[in-house]
Amino acid sequence: MKPKKSLGQNFLRDTDVLEKIIASADLKPTDLVVEIGPGEGVLTEKLFKNAGKVLAIEVDGVLANKLKKQYKNSKKIEIIDADILKINLPEIIKNNNFQKYKVVANIPYYITSPIIQLFLETEFPPSEMILMVQKEVAERICAQAGQMSILAVSVQYYAKPELLFYVDKKSFFPVPEVDSAVIKISKIHRGSSASIMEAELPKTKHFFRIVKAGFSAKRKTLVNNLSASLKLNKKEVEEKLKKIGINSNQRAQELSVEDWKKLSLSFPYPLSRA
Repeated sequence: MKPKKSLGQNFLRDTDVLEKIIASADLKPTDLVVEIGPGEGVLTEKLFKNAGKVLAIEVDGVLANKLKKQYKNSKKIEIIDADILKINLPEIIKNNNFQKYKVVANIPYYITSPIIQLFLETEFPPSEMILMVQKEVAERICAQAGQMSILAVSVQYYAKPELLFYVDKKSFFPVPEVDSAVIKISKIHRGSSASIMEAELPKTKHFFRIVKAGFSAKRKTLVNNLSASLKLNKKEVEEKLKKIGINSNQRAQELSVEDWKKLSLSFPYPLSRA
């Protein structure tokens, strides 16, 4: 089948990479697995053989139907023909009794961030995720203080990301323009997901409002970004930074997630929207 460029389809052909993904997932016969974008089903087959049950979500109707025919006699796998970003994920998780599950997938690169965000913030987040993503995105997600980005903070606020191994672009058909990497996202903090009490949700929104303000202009210092974006007096912001041990001349990418947590707590909630 000819891959569809509009859906970001690049099919994995390297069997060694497949084996490394499965080994990284450390699947047990009782494990429940969600796969996004199974495509031709090469990873799906490995998941099917190693896990207890697989829930595969494929947006391409032709590929979804092909997989449904392939596994029509098995109760170990459910193929859902749908867009992962448009489905009611909590409902599907509940209906399939998948409250404790792993995500193992070679996800479409053009919607990497929304997919990760979806699973980290859903009512029933996975125990861990093993994901194939673009190399540069993997490195950004796993970055440490000094090279942080909003993406890195957004993932590390909820969980611990780890870069497992790189994958050469020649492992795919058609050969994409970029290399890939497999990452592991574990220790997902369920207390920060949508499953928490409503009283905690505003605090999470407050945290990310401060983060977005800090990253609002890449070349500017933290104090300038915060004072301008939050409409606060510059000296007031400098004092708050000093109090928690952050230099006002630092830039957003230099802060760790813990720094951002301290910083968000130092600003009154709710902030004025003026």
